[in-house]
Amino acid sequence: MTRPIASQEVAQAFRDACLAELDALKPGNVHRFADDHRMSVTDFETSARVAAPALAMPTISVGVRIRLSVEATLSIVGHNTNLGIILLCAPLAAAALGPASGDLRKRLGSVLAGLDIEDARNAYLAIREAKPGGLGEVTRHGVESEPEVTLLEAMEAAEDRDRIAWNYVHDFADIFELGLPRFEQAMAQWHSLSVATTFAYLGFLAAVPDTLIVRKFGSATAAEVLEEARTLAAHLESSADLQALEPKLMEFDRSLKLRGLNPGTSADLTVATLFSASLQALEIGG
Repeated sequence: MTRPIASQEVAQAFRDACLAELDALKPGNVHRFADDHRMSVTDFETSARVAAPALAMPTISVGVRIRLSVEATLSIVGHNTNLGIILLCAPLAAAALGPASGDLRKRLGSVLAGLDIEDARNAYLAIREAKPGGLGEVTRHGVESEPEVTLLEAMEAAEDRDRIAWNYVHDFADIFELGLPRFEQAMAQWHSLSVATTFAYLGFLAAVPDTLIVRKFGSATAAEVLEEARTLAAHLESSADLQALEPKLMEFDRSLKLRGLNPGTSADLTVATLFSASLQALEIGG
């Protein structure tokens, strides 16, 4: 039995997800254990705070939700910190705030199926304003021009090179079939939000090549990182001593940052997983 979720609950769930992701040791990304990539924990904390109200507005479209959240971030932080997070969380917020018919994933499917060309126009504008790294030149439905297709169709054209786009086309399968099960397993095993977040993050990094790394450094480098993450994830799954693993996580963190490798897509998917877990708890009265 699901219940309607208030916009302030969605905003709080989004802020909490962003902050919890920063509290976890995520090799290669910004976290409280180590800044890098010319951004700080403070940048991301501020981004979560200023983007949350727009992301959780009731009755607005997904595209407007994306654009307003990105614009709010850029107006205060001054550079892109959370475009991928917003692209993933905006449809989830819309699903949570919509009619309480079916569970979150079913409602999300309806939201994604209903995306239109206006959603694409607003999302394209947000992406152009954010100026994310590694976009490159594309031949079909590139964001540098005005869209001629719906946002879902644009994501379908990009799914081979962008895992966020892939999730739009596949009803957020990475979140519901990989991220959430790993997160819930880890919470049940270790009763630690930060450890469960690291566990989910490594799951993404070890399952599919991080598409931000692919776009910026190539598929061979992304495959190397995947194999490294797979080894570390296996250690975490079998470990009874979490403290003993922290040096290994920090060593991997330093190694990635020395190579300039930022698995940003895996971090974005992790925030969306935490956000989805909170929304699911809210919809059943948790």
